[in-house]
Amino acid sequence: MVRAGLAPAVDGATILGVDVLEPRSLKRHDPVAGAFDALLTGRTMAEPARRGKFLWIPLVGGDPRRAIVAHLGMSGQMLLREPGTVEDGLLRIRLHIEHPVHGELWVHFVDQRIFGSMAVDTLVPTPDGMPGGRGTTEALVPAQVGHIARDPLDPAFDDDGFAAALAKKNTGIKRALLDQTLVSGIGNIYADEALWAAKLHYEQPTRTLSRARIRNLLAEVRLVLEKALAEGGTSFDAQYVNVNGASGYFAHSLNVYGRQGLPCPRCGTPIVREPFMNRSSHRCPRCQRLRAPRRVAVAPAV
Repeated sequence: MVRAGLAPAVDGATILGVDVLEPRSLKRHDPVAGAFDALLTGRTMAEPARRGKFLWIPLVGGDPRRAIVAHLGMSGQMLLREPGTVEDGLLRIRLHIEHPVHGELWVHFVDQRIFGSMAVDTLVPTPDGMPGGRGTTEALVPAQVGHIARDPLDPAFDDDGFAAALAKKNTGIKRALLDQTLVSGIGNIYADEALWAAKLHYEQPTRTLSRARIRNLLAEVRLVLEKALAEGGTSFDAQYVNVNGASGYFAHSLNVYGRQGLPCPRCGTPIVREPFMNRSSHRCPRCQRLRAPRRVAVAPAV
């Protein structure tokens, strides 16, 4: 949603200047490579790309190839603004840009909790030789994003590799879905929704899942992510908006998340909310039971 919204405005635009209002928002930037503003001023940007919660905007030319990297954290936003727009106190970084078609614009990095960040990073080859993420055809990825797994909507996502990794894990399936080294792009809300659709308990051990159950889960994850993208994401308050400041509507389509006490859309059993990793999990007690692994029958000795 953020990547697609930014693309028409930044692809081909030149950075005229940079304002850093909150130095803590540069915590992922390596000053040894150069000052953040100096590395960007005068550079032309290419189409944005994304992997998980990392978004990067490649810079045209240069050696080594570099990109602006943004991590949105819990509350970070990239907003397009008209020059002169007065933002509230949450503005951390501003890019002054000029596009050959759209003219002069401001790109605001707004972050309520300062969990997100921006940086200039070197682009390195992807280990599998495939495009770095959604929105790019180049087999390059920022160095600090290389450890982040691909998301299920990425054409290069390896379903069989994911299933093999789950078979080796000794953990619950929701923990695996939130593990960015296994798969990216699935937050707490989307994990709950996909697990409900796949009729899986969030603590179901990954080793107990058959390839068929994993294929079904991935299919449900993709449906949830595609629907969320089509509806502009999930918004619960004014902090969660797209690049133009509009709220997403996927929250109106949720089946379990935030619906504790309400009937399950599938069977009518009241949805429950349970503690999970300093967060919460929502599930249907009837549809999403914790199932014991099947025992293999052993023929009696003769």
